Amino acid sequence: MTHDTTALQRTLPSPADSSVDSSGQRPGGSGPLSDATLDALAERLAAGADIVGIGESTRFSRETFGLRDQLFRRLVRQHGFRALALQDSADVAAGLDRYVRVGEGSAEAALAGAWRPWRSAEMAAALDWIREFNREHPDDPVRIFGVRPAQARSEDYDAVLDHVRATAPELLADLAAHLDPIRTAHDIDEHVQRARGTHPGRPFVDHARDALALLRARPGANDDAVLTRMRLIVSFHAGSVAGRGGFASDTATEADALDDARRGARLVYWDGIAHTAATGTVLGSAPGSAARPTVGTHLRERYGRRYVSVAIGFHHGDLGVVAVPEPGADLVDARLGSADAPARWLDLRHDDIRRQWDGPAKLRVISGVYDPSRDAAEHLAVASLADAFDVLLHVRRATGVRWLG
Repeated sequence: MTHDTTALQRTLPSPADSSVDSSGQRPGGSGPLSDATLDALAERLAAGADIVGIGESTRFSRETFGLRDQLFRRLVRQHGFRALALQDSADVAAGLDRYVRVGEGSAEAALAGAWRPWRSAEMAAALDWIREFNREHPDDPVRIFGVRPAQARSEDYDAVLDHVRATAPELLADLAAHLDPIRTAHDIDEHVQRARGTHPGRPFVDHARDALALLRARPGANDDAVLTRMRLIVSFHAGSVAGRGGFASDTATEADALDDARRGARLVYWDGIAHTAATGTVLGSAPGSAARPTVGTHLRERYGRRYVSVAIGFHHGDLGVVAVPEPGADLVDARLGSADAPARWLDLRHDDIRRQWDGPAKLRVISGVYDPSRDAAEHLAVASLADAFDVLLHVRRATGVRWLG
């Protein structure tokens, strides 16, 4: 499946963005995002890059995902990129990789255990495209990697319960009382459940630790496979946003995973802009706090300008899960969407563009806990827009992705 770009082809370049660099290309414009424009953008991203981080301001928009996917396809076909790193665990990514390399199962089946934001028809189409490319290039395939270590999956809960049902049935009811509510976090993150008012109350990591204690206390317990699975479940909940008490993660370890994934190949990294930004960020929900290093921060330190950071955002739209209003005037998104153009792009590495756009900036972020009534706080802040992001892509109106069943 290819993403239709014809809806983005209706306006002339903005005069402020119409300068031409030494290559004869414009470093910015207000549409059209035609195939030729996307080809030129991909060429700009690929020039001198080992890793291209393409971040979205939301994971729920069909249009922003489509732009990221279209750039990725061009980086693969035209510029030799052969690795894709995702915000997911190594074991989930291994299943996606098996599908795109050898055609094991289907894209939808491979995504069944993936992080919920990846389980969309758009992501399945992206995997199908990679699979077809690999079929055509069996000796030079695209590989998929996860930036997080292996973590608990739904089948781990089933294995633990089945083991206790067979060996210590008197513990089954108590164990299920701990595991049944917390496994829901694999479909809707615990912090999202809290934000939506659907959380059952007790922290999931506490339930997980009590379940582990029950298993350890059973007669004849030893360090067997079921305890290993249960420790993985505890680790999953302790390492979640709710378990950590915030969005900060081990960004250096995730950057290490990207280093390992490269194996000499040019790599594309898909994540949110709060992770791909090449400098530290401050979330609007934590004003006044120190900027936190991102995965992109470490990549910029290690690779310099061979790491290229792209931010894809939008002005407003109905994402299905929530309707997002027009942004506040203090957000970059408001300025980018000020003209009635379907799309806009800027290369902040160009001196003229940097002079117009650089400085402290706020960019909208729409996560699973987004609440329109707190729209003013739903952003991240950076000290320098041009240091954090090399290229900005922006669509005026966004619609929702199509979720798999």
